Amino acid sequence: MSRNDNHPNEPTKHELLLQYIRDLPIGTKIPVRQMARDKEVSEGTAYRALKEAEQLGLVSTKERIGTVRVDKKRRGNPEQLTFAEVLEIVQGSLLGGEAGLDKTLHKFVIGAMEIGEMAGYIDAGSLLIVGNRENAHRIALQQGAGVLVTGGFGTSEEVRKLANERKLPILTCRHDTFTVASMINRAMYDQLIKRKIMIIADLMEPSARSGALKMSSTVADFVKLSEQTGSSRFPVTDEWNRVVGMITFKDVSGSPTNQTLDKLMTRRPMTVTLNTPVASAAHRMVSEGIELLPVVDRQRKLVGAINRGEVLRAMQFANRPAHLGETFDALMWGGFAEQRDAENRLQYTGLATPQMSGPIGTISEGVLTSLMQQAASRAVEELRRREHVLDNMTTYFLRTVPVDASISIVPRIIEASRRYVKVEVEAMLDGEVVAKAMLTAQTIDPS
Repeated sequence: MSRNDNHPNEPTKHELLLQYIRDLPIGTKIPVRQMARDKEVSEGTAYRALKEAEQLGLVSTKERIGTVRVDKKRRGNPEQLTFAEVLEIVQGSLLGGEAGLDKTLHKFVIGAMEIGEMAGYIDAGSLLIVGNRENAHRIALQQGAGVLVTGGFGTSEEVRKLANERKLPILTCRHDTFTVASMINRAMYDQLIKRKIMIIADLMEPSARSGALKMSSTVADFVKLSEQTGSSRFPVTDEWNRVVGMITFKDVSGSPTNQTLDKLMTRRPMTVTLNTPVASAAHRMVSEGIELLPVVDRQRKLVGAINRGEVLRAMQFANRPAHLGETFDALMWGGFAEQRDAENRLQYTGLATPQMSGPIGTISEGVLTSLMQQAASRAVEELRRREHVLDNMTTYFLRTVPVDASISIVPRIIEASRRYVKVEVEAMLDGEVVAKAMLTAQTIDPS
């Protein structure tokens, strides 16, 4: 019998390595061989721990840089990029100032002006995007800014030395200055959207020791862990820490204390990852009646667990993608205004823009479907003031809609219960129905 079988809750070497990585200062380089030597484990064990730490957002591995401990909590400041992220976005290479790659930048300056004028725009924490102008490189570093050299140019050894001394990155890439600026601007919008969508990682800090049991654990082990934690359900893992089952008080009730859990557990349980959106997890827990979801990495290794109450309470504070302004849904919906007809019925009116057109020059069926779904969502929100998830949608297209036409989207609540809402939506043009949809949504009650 292995050590883990004797002591189900004793941390494994893998878990101890993850805790060691968490305790390292931000910015620390973590070579595999050195960690294996320091912690007296094999290089294979150290490598596996670093790969899982990367999945958890604890470290970042960059080409020509290596593996570095990073700040996982940077999701809270979504508007800023690090110099390392810029390096990845532009697919460039590092010329100097490696120690400053994890620093964030608050703005970027395009170096398309005289040196004297340019200096007035550069300050600490900015990024100068400029071509083969060594004087500009030097001035930017002296004023506390990083430098991105465009056009595939390099810089002098003197400037590289200055970048290393100031711990400010100087990067290079093959793109021209204005292409680079567009790439960074697009990436900042994309990251802003992703980071404003609440995910499981925002609700939990992965622990090296989570409340879990092994397949070889017994009913007595379950009772002991339940008394220690106050919980009545736990994930069950195999010898490699992969989630293989769930065990609850109901499962063990009436069984002898020496019965192993592999004979009692529910196999192949539903799981989520740290990157799973909270709304998705909430929908699965509500629809399947699940009280506890194991959180796993890509290899299904246990990271932690999150309960139904935590997920549903978080839904009350989750930002909605429709509010982010840069998603496709939000851009399509942006020109529609809420109105009321003579009978006080809700409707939305807006123009069919050229960006909404399909291959034959009329508004695409996909856009009309999205508009009707968004109108239905707003009608459900007004009725329930609760989060909801679309269960099914049946759509009919009756007429084409030309570009620049004014269309109205009219949602009507057909049936509503505590858990489900049925909505009929019509898209109208000049008083005639051009498309129609019937939707069923499941409401997510946080109580």
